[in-house]
Amino acid sequence: MNRESEQVAPEPQTVAAVDLGSNSFHMIVVRDDGGKLHVVDRLKESVRLAGGLSADRRLDPDAAARALACLERFGQRLQGIAPGHVRAVGTNTLRRARDSDAFLAEASAALGHPVEVIYGAEEARLIYGGVIQDLGNDHPRRLVIDIGGGSTEVIVGELARPELVESLSLGAVVQMQRFFGNGKISRKAWQAAVTDARLTVEPIARAYRRAGWDLAIGASGSVKSILRAAGATKADETITPADLKALARAVLKAGKVDKLDLPGVSEERRAIFPGGLAVLTGLFESLGIEAMRVSDKALREGVVADLLGRLHDHDAREDGVIAASHRYDVDHAQAERVAATAIALLGDYDDERVSGMAPRLLRWAALLHEIGLAISHKGYHKHGEYILRNADLQGFSRTDQAVLATLVRLHRGRFRADLVDALPTDWRDLAYRLALVLRLAVILHRGRDPDMVPPVWLEVEDGDIYLHCEADWLEERPLTQADLAREAELLARADIRLETVADD
Repeated sequence: MNRESEQVAPEPQTVAAVDLGSNSFHMIVVRDDGGKLHVVDRLKESVRLAGGLSADRRLDPDAAARALACLERFGQRLQGIAPGHVRAVGTNTLRRARDSDAFLAEASAALGHPVEVIYGAEEARLIYGGVIQDLGNDHPRRLVIDIGGGSTEVIVGELARPELVESLSLGAVVQMQRFFGNGKISRKAWQAAVTDARLTVEPIARAYRRAGWDLAIGASGSVKSILRAAGATKADETITPADLKALARAVLKAGKVDKLDLPGVSEERRAIFPGGLAVLTGLFESLGIEAMRVSDKALREGVVADLLGRLHDHDAREDGVIAASHRYDVDHAQAERVAATAIALLGDYDDERVSGMAPRLLRWAALLHEIGLAISHKGYHKHGEYILRNADLQGFSRTDQAVLATLVRLHRGRFRADLVDALPTDWRDLAYRLALVLRLAVILHRGRDPDMVPPVWLEVEDGDIYLHCEADWLEERPLTQADLAREAELLARADIRLETVADD
């Protein structure tokens, strides 16, 4: 065989996902061997984070200490795995927690990798991606339900594509606290817990029933414990309405949480079992579910799949940006021109810190910088910021989205350094640089000429910015000269010096 034609197989790579759930923390370590995934290790610890969230949504010290100790243990296992090959995500409790920045910084330090908080819709998308792995094309329409400690994700999709995605304020831990906080399980409390679940599901129930599904799949510890508890009298691996009614009778007969004695339900899981059962009962009743298969896969497997996509040049965030661009009718050709120039200017910084994620984030900000025009031209950068802070962007964490929104806000008008300072510390320097080059790229393409490639380059010296332009090109564009002069004035108010240099 001709050696030049031989294909060299890529080296196996190890990746890991950490799920900071409201009840338990999970970690999975996977080796990717040419597309074949092998689970190398799994770890799970009960942390009960949601139980440590006070009425004013602050984490109590004991819950925070349990979480950090767990992450330190996880971090020891992750030593030796490349930084970009680990993704750690926080879910409902960390979404709800107030002033969580300090805890997230400690959590990231304990784990040795950044911990990012994801929105409910993104959590649901990742769960769906994890659960439907290995299903093939059988039963193409899937209903996936994941009952967590603080939220429940409900998704309907066609094969690998989620169509309806919701994250509901329902969870096994939260339902326990609200209805069985004293440890007693009365008929009145049980009916109230199920009714509350139904009321929460009802606003989405009609759309989900209309969408329909061929297969209902449940994920999470709560659903698996319900299957185990029902399994003593079952011949198959599904949960039915009859199973839920039988378990409800058993729970009511026990009368107290500490008297529950159900097959396959550990003491740890028993403490939140009635809450999870009430949530699943409400979902079955509202959605008309007749049978549910149970999956061993969940959020962490979805995070692994998403992470491998990023490593193999299929970043789901790109899909999310393109979808938002189409939804808000952004001028894509103009946005691509701005993106190309901004990325070229970014390269002129010649700084090792401007690498990795920076060009992608800058491109996404450029592609969406005019998204606010869908509302109004006046103050459209402010409208754009609002949209991006509140939209469900596929693939983005809360921090990713905040940085993106800040860049869009800062691409014109007054340079608000306080907006950069509001970002997490690790992002501030990079956001500052990206915002500056995006502003310049937008100015250079104000004429929206489809054939124009600005003959410009950047020089940065002692923090001062010099924009070099071909003299003839600049002389032919008095409006661009005026825009750059005005930009120099705006930046000067933020103690940033910009000088335009005409090169012969």
